[in-house]
Amino acid sequence: MDWDDAYANAAYIEGADAYPPRWSEEAAAYRAEMAAEIDVSYGEGARQCFDLIRPEGSLKGLFVFVHGGYWLRFDKSFWSHFARAAVAHGWAVALPSYDLAPNVRIAEITAQVAQAVNRAAEMIEGPIILAGHSAGGHLVARLTCEGVLSEAVSSRITRVVPISPVSDLRPLMKTAMNADLKLDAAECATESPVFGIPREGIDVTVWVGADERPVFLDQARWLSEAWSCDLFVAGGRHHFDVIDVLADPQSDFARMAFR
Repeated sequence: MDWDDAYANAAYIEGADAYPPRWSEEAAAYRAEMAAEIDVSYGEGARQCFDLIRPEGSLKGLFVFVHGGYWLRFDKSFWSHFARAAVAHGWAVALPSYDLAPNVRIAEITAQVAQAVNRAAEMIEGPIILAGHSAGGHLVARLTCEGVLSEAVSSRITRVVPISPVSDLRPLMKTAMNADLKLDAAECATESPVFGIPREGIDVTVWVGADERPVFLDQARWLSEAWSCDLFVAGGRHHFDVIDVLADPQSDFARMAFR
């Protein structure tokens, strides 16, 4: 198998190049509309910060969305508009950035995102929902595992939705991107959610697009099977538009996550 091709998403999505600039433009417009709190620090590094968007009126809790990009690219500024559904249903939304490979390893990114969730939880009371896309799906799944988050915060998490997650990191050791990720067998064993034990009492739904690359359908299924949790396959969705449901308050995702 050509592992680089297997994990290549953009090459199989029509108009893929147009997605990041559109995400950036829509995100900036939504931040301005909602008067977001920008660059709330959770650590010492310049990228160790999150944006926080609060709803008007009563507050139900905290929703954290963790972005993807193979732990190599993007930051929080591309994704603000994907808070729209959660905010419309009364949830405050934190969108963290984190340091990227090759400057840090994936285990360090996991620790940073845990810090971000802990800090956001200090600011917002109530239950916590986590969702993440692709590499972000991996990260929120890791945060679901025992011992990653503080006990006080972990006990508040009611729902986690890994969207198109990379749940088993071992295949990525066979890709060219591993020159930057620097994955080895030991890190794959500790950082792959399929080998982790999810905390009891958290409702986990793995979400993936029906039109994604076969390896992402496999990765979603592996996590669902390992954790005996629900798997939702979104018809007609590929790796880039599978997250559009987060921007639609009337979507199946919104009705499932924020009810």
